[in-house]
Amino acid sequence: MTKKDTVFIYSPNFQQYKFTNDHPFNQLRVELTYDLLKEMKAINEIDIIEPRLASVDELALVHDKKYIKAVQLAGHGQLAQKEALNYGIGTEDTPIFPQMHEASSLLVGATLTAVDFVMEGKANHAANFGGGLHHGFQGKASGFCIYNDSSVAIKYMLEKYGAKVLYIDTDAHHGDGVQWTFYDEPNVCTLSIHETGRYLFPGTGNITERGAGLGYGYSFNIPLDAFTEDESWLHAYRASIEEVAAFFKPDVILTQNGTDAHYYDPLTHLSTTMSIYHEIPRIAHQIAHKYCNGRWIAVGGGGYDIWRVVPRAWSLIWLEMNNWKVPDELPKSWIEKWQKQAPVQLPKHWYDPKDLYKPIPRKLEIEEKNALTVSKALNPIRRTKYEDE
Repeated sequence: MTKKDTVFIYSPNFQQYKFTNDHPFNQLRVELTYDLLKEMKAINEIDIIEPRLASVDELALVHDKKYIKAVQLAGHGQLAQKEALNYGIGTEDTPIFPQMHEASSLLVGATLTAVDFVMEGKANHAANFGGGLHHGFQGKASGFCIYNDSSVAIKYMLEKYGAKVLYIDTDAHHGDGVQWTFYDEPNVCTLSIHETGRYLFPGTGNITERGAGLGYGYSFNIPLDAFTEDESWLHAYRASIEEVAAFFKPDVILTQNGTDAHYYDPLTHLSTTMSIYHEIPRIAHQIAHKYCNGRWIAVGGGGYDIWRVVPRAWSLIWLEMNNWKVPDELPKSWIEKWQKQAPVQLPKHWYDPKDLYKPIPRKLEIEEKNALTVSKALNPIRRTKYEDE
């Protein structure tokens, strides 16, 4: 097979991962992203790779087999409610839906497909925006996530490819499931930049969560204050990703690209705009080529304004992977196609207007607090570097 620079892992069957009609987690956002790229002519059939289902043994790299069996039974209406609740399914956040094991296994299999393309040298970069379900635990569903595709993929890379993996999570919610899975693993470094858990699920992700045992020092958290704006968010991102990558020197990076730090997102309290979603993939791309010979796997994640935010933000990742110049305006054909379904006015431009929201009263205080958080979080590796010099 001729090596591709980038591959896009996609299936219309991603839509089968659906809780209820009014649930905030809506995989239509993947379809909207895919269609936006098609309307731009930024993606071709040759770029599309059909995902496979993850096997039970692959899921069991991270998840308990009793839990996997419970998910299988629940999706076929064969699990008692009391037992389901013990596994975190059948809750308001993670309702039971038909064929939930199969739908969830496809999302994991899609990320494993991306991994194999990159790690076997068939592609430099791979994107699976159906993935990024970072709250799933060994034996419990959590935060809209049944199986944790990123955790399974990282464990798969450790065992099959012997790789050192840097996991970078820019979702507004802390990447707890991935962090705790590898908390004592020295060959996995996790970096999560998120809204402080003081008022937001899951309530974890403090700077003091640094790892345990052999994994101590390989867990980094940057909890940002509510109402953080672009400049402060980007300062935290640039400083942390560049310093952590230089410290860890990974073989491959896996980026989780939740888009719920945007001001429009209905579930979070940050105040960023599309500006950060131009920078996130640009810098990740640089890091991948500087340390990993280009090996970069990007997955989706949170993002609950599926019309105005997610398609633009995720499309920008693919455009960056392919060094595609971003035009000023979105394709009119895409806007016309989806506006009838959208409950909001679809954006016409890639960037947000400068007057997107009213000025934040505590701007200076928030920036100072975030800068101090970044300094404290990175202090251990800065101190080590200073001592080595």
